[in-house]
This record gives sequence, structure tokens and C-alpha cells, in this order.
Amino acid sequence: MSHPPTFEAPFALGMMNLHQAPALHAAERLADWIEARLDQGLAWFDHADIYGDRAGERLFGDALRARPGLARRVRVVTKTDIVTPGRDGSPFAVKHYDSSPAYVTQAIDASLARLGVARLDHFLLHRPDPLMDAEATGRALDDAIAAGKIGAAGVSNFLPEAWRRLQAGMHGRLSAHQLQLSLDHSAPLFDGLYDAVIGDGQAPMAWSPLGGGRALDGPAAARLRSQAEAHGVSPAGLALAWLRALPGRPLPVIGSLKPERIETLYRDASLELSRPAWFALLEAARGHEVA
Repeated sequence: MSHPPTFEAPFALGMMNLHQAPALHAAERLADWIEARLDQGLAWFDHADIYGDRAGERLFGDALRARPGLARRVRVVTKTDIVTPGRDGSPFAVKHYDSSPAYVTQAIDASLARLGVARLDHFLLHRPDPLMDAEATGRALDDAIAAGKIGAAGVSNFLPEAWRRLQAGMHGRLSAHQLQLSLDHSAPLFDGLYDAVIGDGQAPMAWSPLGGGRALDGPAAARLRSQAEAHGVSPAGLALAWLRALPGRPLPVIGSLKPERIETLYRDASLELSRPAWFALLEAARGHEVA
């Protein structure tokens, strides 16, 4: 069994909503925000070229260019392969996936240019592409690693056979995996997906770690509130701590850009939960005890 690398942070800052935050669109103001997060000890920023139709990466890059020195401090994850209808140049104007070597290589270069960084720490294929030529795509990712454009390649939302097919066509390791995982969506812990991620040595990242708010106001809400009060933490921070208790210490990707919210989560997400407390939350969320 390979041991996955771990992220030395309580969570990553997801940039999926940056294009919808006008208060941060001025380059100097966003640079201030990024620097404040770095000074907190939060260095991981999660992007995708689809976020804001590339606006998220562009705004972030403008901020880094406005504040020389920040680019060396940030750790960047970004993703590609989703083509929106507006980006489809064919007569079909259809949303689809493109993992072809030419598309992936161009996407890496374009993200580097927009973000203004020398290297993408993790570059992920955003969705599994049924038409993927695993050997050709694997070579493109290997070439990008060899050229120093990306630190490591990974996947998002893949099932084991899909990522293993890609891995078989590569020399480098697929070192990160972003999957949906939360107290509200714990199925990967029981259907073998999470075990496969860990077993194949991929560092797990959890998108929607609060279930879009459902983890906080769903079936586990009362239990979350009572445990949070007992520990002196926020319910959201407790939900992240529940995730971080898993083997491999998954890195939640939060969507908030509010400094006060981020500060609260940073304070609370490293709480160490007892095994009974962890299972009590799981039971409340699922509505039944374990077998």
C-alpha cells in the first residue's frame, strides 16, 4: 500500500466564488486578502479553469502580479477538461469533457499564464472523460511534470478503474484526488472509493466539505450544535474536524472568502475528535447506527 502525501493545512481556500466577489476584484485588495491568508498559515488555493469562465484564475493572477513575492508563497491547485457550451466551437455547443493531450497541454500553459505562477503544484483532470486516450494523456501529464510546469498530476471525481487506466499510461504518480466528501455525503467511506484513493497513494481533497450547508442544517444539525457547544467550536469547524479525522487527513476545500469565517474555521478545524464523538455525528447524519 502506498502512503499518500498529506497537506499540512486545515483546509484549502476554494476560488470558485472569486468572480462573484466584486469587493476582491481590485488587484491590490485581492493581494491584501491573499497575503493575510498566507500570514495565517493558509497557502493552498484551489482553482479550475471553469470557475467564472477563467475569471477566477485571471483575477488571482492579477493580484499576484500586483504584489511581487506572493507567487513564491502560494500553493496552487487547478483543474481542466470541462468544456462549457459557450466554449465549444463546434456546431453542437454542447458541454463536454476534453482530456486530449493538445487540450490538456494548452490548458496547463493557459493556467500558468493567467495565474502568474512558475509552476502549478497540483494539476487535476476535473472529470473522467469516457473518450480519454489514457496513454496519450498520461504522456502529456508526464511531459508537463518533466518540464517543471506542474509539480504533480491528479484527478477529481474519478472512479478507481478510470484513474488506474490513466496511471498505467504514466511514469509519474497521480498524487492527489479531489472528491465529494462531507458529513452530508459519506458514501465514499463505505463504497470503497475513499479506501481506493488512500490505497493508491493519492492525497485526498474534499470538495463541498459542508455539503453546501446541508451538513449544518440537515439531520446532523442538532448533534453538531450540541457537540460544537461542548467543545467551544463552531458547527462548521466541527464538520471539518470530522473530515480531518479520516486516514490521510483529507484537505477540505472551503468556498468562503470572508476573513472572519476563515479565521473561525482555521481555529476550529484542527479539533481532535474522540472515536465515539465521530461515530455519533456519522449516525446522526445517516439516520441509523452502523451495522
